[in-house]
Amino acid sequence: MVEYPTTHALRRPDHPAVIDVRDGATLTYRRLEERSRALAHALWGWGLRPGDHVALAMANRAEFFEFCWAAHRIGLYYTAVNTHLAPDEARYVVNDCGATALVVDSSLPELADALQSGVDAVAHRIVIGSSRAGHEDYETLAGAVTGRLEHEGEGEKMLYTSGTTGAPKGVARPLTDGPPGSVFVIRPLILGMGFDEHTVLMNAGPLYHSAPLGYGFGVHRLGGTVLISGRFDAEQCLASMQRHRATHGLFVPTHFVRMLRVPDKELYDLSSLVTAAHGAAPCPPTVKREMIDWWGPVLVEYYAGTEGAGMTMLDSSEWLTHPGSVGRPVSGGVHIVDETTGEELPTGGTGAVYFSGGVRFRYHGDDAKTAGAYGPNGWSTLGDIGRLDADGYLYLSDRKSFTVISGGVNIYPQEAENVLIGHPLVGDVAAFGVPDDDLGEVLIAVVEPVEGADVGPGSGAEIMAWCSARLSRQKCPRRIEFRDRLPRAENGKLYKRLLRDEYTRGVSSG
Repeated sequence: MVEYPTTHALRRPDHPAVIDVRDGATLTYRRLEERSRALAHALWGWGLRPGDHVALAMANRAEFFEFCWAAHRIGLYYTAVNTHLAPDEARYVVNDCGATALVVDSSLPELADALQSGVDAVAHRIVIGSSRAGHEDYETLAGAVTGRLEHEGEGEKMLYTSGTTGAPKGVARPLTDGPPGSVFVIRPLILGMGFDEHTVLMNAGPLYHSAPLGYGFGVHRLGGTVLISGRFDAEQCLASMQRHRATHGLFVPTHFVRMLRVPDKELYDLSSLVTAAHGAAPCPPTVKREMIDWWGPVLVEYYAGTEGAGMTMLDSSEWLTHPGSVGRPVSGGVHIVDETTGEELPTGGTGAVYFSGGVRFRYHGDDAKTAGAYGPNGWSTLGDIGRLDADGYLYLSDRKSFTVISGGVNIYPQEAENVLIGHPLVGDVAAFGVPDDDLGEVLIAVVEPVEGADVGPGSGAEIMAWCSARLSRQKCPRRIEFRDRLPRAENGKLYKRLLRDEYTRGVSSG
């Protein structure tokens, strides 16, 4: 069977492809087929051809999938703009990707205003919702009656890295010239997690992020249902999973932390869950263990990047025997490389994590960054540090850029973060290095307290004592700072670089 939404529109036209859990609004496969085809006709009529670029700046809504499938089915690259970017950042992404058609969302007026000008390559503009000067009406285009498309194929998303360690760059993978349904890269992965036409996926993250969009596409290829919502609300998520009998979920660790703190959380019936996948950020072992105790052995963790060069994965039973691991390779091979010599390290050695045998990728418009991601043997890296155990399981220490060298000793802040998140006062935490005249660098931690927590003069010392009782003193922060909110994106990424830069300049707003 050709795995593509068109197939399911013919077989089960009234089956829901997308349900918005906020109001129950449903997009059926018939409607997804009709509306994405109509939008594809509009894009083709404007002269866009395979390999051209479009962009969308849109909130989580069913139309997000409609437009992406429209671009995909005629072989275009489509770039989803992070809806929380500052005006200049949003314009940078649209300009850098080379989009000639752009969709904006009237429910995001500041973002729509920011993209009204300064994106000169955009020749065709579409607006969802309220009318906007110089923009075509989305509903008019999507509602047109159309026939067969002149060309159908497989496009590709070109999403931008989060920019946690620098300016974001578009990750471009090569297009193929195969017919619809010929490219399904994550098929083995999601079939291995039990996805099928009966899947109901709780897609808890923002659709502009790679995993929620990619998993959503995977569900649509198989004929299942994707549940979407707005900004993550732990109680709404649990209630929606119960109401719609979710079989699968896609989460990041911050979602777990918030759900674990929901009062009477055990009252929600989540017995329909087959798999709850998580990735995008490190999951503290204490949080992972609590989730397995609550949901049972349904958690599956993966380590990968937008680049798609390789992936590791492990299920709950594997994690319980290899706690802290992010799994063994399911796509490509994993190698640990000495950063100084470039030689592969033996089992147990800590070094740069490289993948072999994965999909070739490039950073759009940045040959130097692309070259820097590959070693001389063709292996690629996402910039993380880790080690392999004797069974081939990968353990991540931290990102290379956040390694702290204190008195000549390498310290990986993630180790401290994994311990600190277990303290009852800690809702979120970021640890990083700051300059020190004596040791070169020292580790500090910035804590976002749990909502309603009573933080007093002795709270910092209490948290530091908690850490030193569970981790060698050398690996613990030298001081604790507090602030109301850490700069964490909805996709779970912590913008630690911004914090580190602030504290390195000696500015503290904690």
